[in-house]
Amino acid sequence: MAGLLGCATGQGRGTTAAAGAQSHPGNVGAACNCPCAQKAGQAPAPAPVAAPAALPDSVVPVTAADPVWGNPDAPVTIVEFSDFQCPFCARVGDTVDGLKRSYGPSQLRLVWKNYPLPFHNNARPAAEAAMAVYAVGGADAFWRFHELIFANQRELSAENYLRWAAMAGVDGAKFQAELSSKRQAAKVDEDLALAMRLGIRGTPVFRINGVPLMGAQPLEVFKETIDAQLAAAKQLAASGTPAGQIYNALSAKNADAAPAEADKAPAPEPEDTAIWRVPVEKADPSRGPADALVTLVLFSDFQCPYCKRVEETLAALEQKYGADLRIVWKDYPLPFHDRAVPAAVLARVALAKKGAKGFWQAHHALFEGQDDLDDGALKAIAKGLGLSWTEIQKAITEHRFKDVFEASEDLAKTLRVSGTPCAFVNGYRVAGAVPTERFVAVIDAQFAKARAMADDRHSQAGIYEAIAKTGQQTDEPERREVEAPTRNNPSRGSATAKVTVQMFGDFQCPFCQRVNPTIAQLEKRFSGRLRVVWRNYPMPFHDNAALAAEAAQEVFAQKGAPTFWEYHDLLFAAQAKGGLERPNLEKLAQKLGVDMKRFRAALDARTHQPVVDKDIAAAKKADLDGTPFFVIGGYVISGVRPFPAFEQVVTRALAEAEPVQAAGAK
Repeated sequence: MAGLLGCATGQGRGTTAAAGAQSHPGNVGAACNCPCAQKAGQAPAPAPVAAPAALPDSVVPVTAADPVWGNPDAPVTIVEFSDFQCPFCARVGDTVDGLKRSYGPSQLRLVWKNYPLPFHNNARPAAEAAMAVYAVGGADAFWRFHELIFANQRELSAENYLRWAAMAGVDGAKFQAELSSKRQAAKVDEDLALAMRLGIRGTPVFRINGVPLMGAQPLEVFKETIDAQLAAAKQLAASGTPAGQIYNALSAKNADAAPAEADKAPAPEPEDTAIWRVPVEKADPSRGPADALVTLVLFSDFQCPYCKRVEETLAALEQKYGADLRIVWKDYPLPFHDRAVPAAVLARVALAKKGAKGFWQAHHALFEGQDDLDDGALKAIAKGLGLSWTEIQKAITEHRFKDVFEASEDLAKTLRVSGTPCAFVNGYRVAGAVPTERFVAVIDAQFAKARAMADDRHSQAGIYEAIAKTGQQTDEPERREVEAPTRNNPSRGSATAKVTVQMFGDFQCPFCQRVNPTIAQLEKRFSGRLRVVWRNYPMPFHDNAALAAEAAQEVFAQKGAPTFWEYHDLLFAAQAKGGLERPNLEKLAQKLGVDMKRFRAALDARTHQPVVDKDIAAAKKADLDGTPFFVIGGYVISGVRPFPAFEQVVTRALAEAEPVQAAGAK
């Protein structure tokens, strides 16, 4: 199961992310249907890297100035042209990490080239910052920084680059000096010039020993090309070609053999015929009767031109189907649309103040004025709707609807929504601003099914909920064997609970904090049937995470599980206030009546390091991708997922556990 949002230990964008993924994986990004390619886990441990010799005669030269993962003499080299603000570049991270795990550093080398696209305002600064990290800290630091950027695509800023550089292990003063020198601007320009010479017009684009591959393609597409290149490299090696010359020879040969492939667009993904479980929440604006036979749930972005285009289609559908159609809005402001969030906030304020009617009025005005969504334009829209611009500004500054937007984003990623607009018609996916006829065909088919169900039930009430309940929310859950927890692992819930939820977490990981309310909701939903166990998995680039884990273990040793969980909550709250440096760890422990002499002695002696290391070893042995990572009755969930995704896996685990236990009781 691919990671989505979380922190990851290795290199790449791992899950998920980005994500996790990941460092943070993964904040796997989405895109409007003006994708970047058209407009212009745990990943493996750091591989041993030697500075590659410059190959000026290579079709795609690899030099010591390029960040590299893998051995310089690996038979296959993937050169990735990428953009830190491109959601498709983030999305392909899980695939790249899968390739690293499959082939390893002796067979595969990954080379990073910068291609910041001109319409991504933050891409160029991010690229220069990443190259400054590489110049100061080397490849390992670069890949950690690279993960942090992709995990936090919505938060690209100079302040965060400095913070992430420190998390990647780079001295802040040296980083700032290198960045200020503008030496890395020249490197980015060099990469751009190379991309232009190769005819590359978008991101992500790959050259696999010179073979072009465009876009966030599935793992199997990459493997097909890599396996062919491994065979070709083996033949060259057998004929006497030195290992260090194989890349040069194959990249030249492949470029000559298929020059026209460079700009070939990726094949479209096959149609998704699954019915997905797409919940409708009270917070979701909607229009049309709640008992309509067909519910169309739309993930959309006020700044996406294709979302605007689909609005005309929706109006036509409402006229055609009348009371048989309900339309539900899900906010999905994309990270590279800088005015999407402010626009969404305005619409949400309109909803809060004037109800659904006010929301749809704001919605209409925002799409009508999509070409200009700056503060002046939003102020004019607010005035026209009778809303307070001061209140809207405050809501934007305070990130008032952040939880709403994040919940929608989490759901979108669970449903594998890769762009906007994306609609689900009674759970059936319709991606993009497709023609009205396509929507009509899907709606008619789903209408017939819903009508038959209503006739059987003699009522239309609850039809959508019944349909959604049978739909899928996640891919088939993956099973993973993990070493059992010990008495040193704090837990809550009955020791005889039928299903155990093991949470591998890091007290410095923001995604672990973000998922805590979901776990609490899960415990309430399955009261008495779940046991939650904490497993330590501090990420190496979180400088205070390991000591925080040891501090929590000492609290557990002194005061037991209930106090541990109190301390657990205090540590996560301290991420935003007070930090996790040792003085604050002591201050928080003292609040809970811990024997401070014993506490300090345990931290000084690293008394609980073996316990933490044992959990880390268990996570690595099971190939867990990062934090948060959950093992639920043998099934795994990676990263931040919405409640229904957890609910579905727990329900499955319980169904398997309860008959077994019942049989044993007999």
